[in-house]
Amino acid sequence: MRLTSPLRSAVAGLAAVALLSACGSGSGKPASADGKTLVGVDYPRSDTDFWNSYIRYTPKYAKELGLELKTTNSQNDVAKLTANLQTFISQGVKGLAMAPQDTAAIAPTLALLEAKKIPVVTVDTRPDQGKVFMVIRADNRAYGEKACKYLGTKLGGKGKVVMLQGDLSSINGRDRTDAFNDCMKKDYPDIKVFGEATNWDGAVAAQKLQTDLTAHPDIKGIYMQSSFALSGTLQVLKQKGLLVGPDDKKHVFVVSNDGIPEELQSIAAGKIDATVSQPADLYAKYALYYLKAARDGKTFKTGRTDHDSTIVQVRDGLLEDQLSAPLVTADGGTYDGVPSLKSDDTTLWGNNVG
Repeated sequence: MRLTSPLRSAVAGLAAVALLSACGSGSGKPASADGKTLVGVDYPRSDTDFWNSYIRYTPKYAKELGLELKTTNSQNDVAKLTANLQTFISQGVKGLAMAPQDTAAIAPTLALLEAKKIPVVTVDTRPDQGKVFMVIRADNRAYGEKACKYLGTKLGGKGKVVMLQGDLSSINGRDRTDAFNDCMKKDYPDIKVFGEATNWDGAVAAQKLQTDLTAHPDIKGIYMQSSFALSGTLQVLKQKGLLVGPDDKKHVFVVSNDGIPEELQSIAAGKIDATVSQPADLYAKYALYYLKAARDGKTFKTGRTDHDSTIVQVRDGLLEDQLSAPLVTADGGTYDGVPSLKSDDTTLWGNNVG
């Protein structure tokens, strides 16, 4: 099989990592001088409000759990992630949390960490291959289904919608896309979906939305797979004279994913209509919780947890803790069987960002 350029870089980097000192092995006492377990967290990017919120929450929960924290930022680049791994191993981390955006290319990295007995938790994304101690994620197929049910209800089962997809090299992009399409085909066959690949790039999303609305001015719904597209979508709608309240016949119904404060504010203002709240705070908390549990020798099994989530086995030897991610709307109504929370609900992390 011919390797892609990013994967070739990753494999080359892993060869260098393998030559590092045995200080990176997962056995032995904590590396921190004050006796705290030293863990590493690689942030996948810092160019979205969602991930910046995750970055802010991480040190808070590390402190609460008594963990010593080292951090890096791979900026959505598997080669940088590999280089950051080298740094973590040389620092003697006893556990590693990361959120690989390319879920296929991360396999060699996971194999090395498993060999060194360094437990790994992946956040938000699930690797296509390889083992980790726990995946911290929400049910991303449910994201697509909830968006579908909301738009299908609002459009009365007829019309045209644009889906601004994420990156299909990511399990998240694939899950949200497949679930939205499957739901539309099954439950709302008279709604036509224009799927647009955007690589999680807001400028690309805005350009493609502009093109679609020009070619099809009767589009009445937009599904943004992440808040990365929020600003550009609002700008395009304003330019087209379509940024009007939900009671106006020109209104285009917009559903997003993430639950950032700006989304909740935009729902309250009538600029967009719904989002699925992806728990940035709980991603940070339980990534570190499971790293600590791994170092303490704890094990987990499938079923309901004590923190309102469900652990499922996604394949042999791989568990995923699926955290709660509710639909959020202006009225807190139920849409084709899907309940929602009101945008001002105080339990939503986006309403509690300091």
